[in-house]
Amino acid sequence: METNLIAEAAKFMLLGMGIVFLFLIIMILVLKVQAKIIGKYFPEKKVSPVKATKASDNTAKMAAIVAAVQHHKNLKG
Repeated sequence: METNLIAEAAKFMLLGMGIVFLFLIIMILVLKVQAKIIGKYFPEKKVSPVKATKASDNTAKMAAIVAAVQHHKNLKG
């Protein structure tokens, strides 16, 4: 009744790794099918981006920076 423990350990290791590999392959296939189904029934709507003028964008940034600096100076005293 002598068993080769290394051979049995290798069998269990290959079996476990095989099952994990098979699970991952099945999961990838299911996610691809799911993406196709969702893309078919719920397509993305194309939204045109709102174009902001550079002047107003820069002005808003500058105002936020000035307000932050003033607030920091007021906290210091």
